[in-house]
Amino acid sequence: MPKQSNAPKIMACYAYDDVMSLDVIGPLQVFGSANDELTALGRPQAYEGIVVGPETGAVRTSCGVRIYADIGWRDLDLATVDTLFIPGGTGVWPIREDAEILGWVQKADGIVPRLGSICSGALILAEAGVLDGKMATTHWSRCEQMAREYPAIHMMGDRLHSYDPSGLDGDPHVFTSAGVTAGIDLALAIVEADFGRALALSVARRLVMFLKRPGGQAQFSAYLIPETGTTARLTGLLEWLPGNIANDLSLEAMAERAGMTPRTFSRVFTRDLGMSPARYVERVRVEAARALLQDEALAIGQVAELCGFRHPETLRRAFQRHLSVSPQEYAERFARKSLVNAV
Repeated sequence: MPKQSNAPKIMACYAYDDVMSLDVIGPLQVFGSANDELTALGRPQAYEGIVVGPETGAVRTSCGVRIYADIGWRDLDLATVDTLFIPGGTGVWPIREDAEILGWVQKADGIVPRLGSICSGALILAEAGVLDGKMATTHWSRCEQMAREYPAIHMMGDRLHSYDPSGLDGDPHVFTSAGVTAGIDLALAIVEADFGRALALSVARRLVMFLKRPGGQAQFSAYLIPETGTTARLTGLLEWLPGNIANDLSLEAMAERAGMTPRTFSRVFTRDLGMSPARYVERVRVEAARALLQDEALAIGQVAELCGFRHPETLRRAFQRHLSVSPQEYAERFARKSLVNAV
């Protein structure tokens, strides 16, 4: 039976043996902390977090700790659920082959308002077919596999999550998040969509974390280094690049840092990364500029300088090449306004 409109939103997370514990607890803690903030404001609690398991009872996580499932997935009335999360972990592999669970996920797709995944849980959504034609991400170490095995999905390996309530830069219904703690980023985005930036910022402060981390998971994965084993000679450079985008990143400068001649560096880089060094650097800089334009009150000229473009026109041309919009248009569309939505 559908719940009353003024009842707390049911935020359900499916747990299975060898699930990543943080994938389950992290997002649910965000919603619990949102309740604490609302209570402090004299407002009713808005969320009820539940853990859904194979059946009611203990579920073993990948770290050995057991968490308690409030209800078995077969007994859950999906019509009462606002948001269902499918987390990741080493237990993903047998779940991907479980026809019953995949059928349940497909059913949820047609019933719950929001269906999302944490980390490698995206592979379960992908196997169920609910990500076909949609933008998606997952843990950086699984992006290449997901793109290869599910070509109908539009992979965004550099994103922390693909949730966007407006539907302009993501999906408000089915969405994914990157590795582990990105589930917390996703949950904060949901709180912001439900109750506004002010409350989401209060929750982020309570949890001592960014409301929106700058950049994507490229800063953690060295721009998604392919799992080929051939990039060892470039690893140090790729890990250094995201934090030094305002520096001289000419071919000669990067080759010197990598300990190669420019000619050898260009050949090795293009072979291992599938793009030229200049193209790679531009993409890293564009992602950094996107983050600044979304979350900082900076002029476009300042963004261009901070991200190594030097001149606004250079930034504009790069945005057109990669995003097909100007920096100004991007800022107008995606910059976050400090407005509080009605409950």
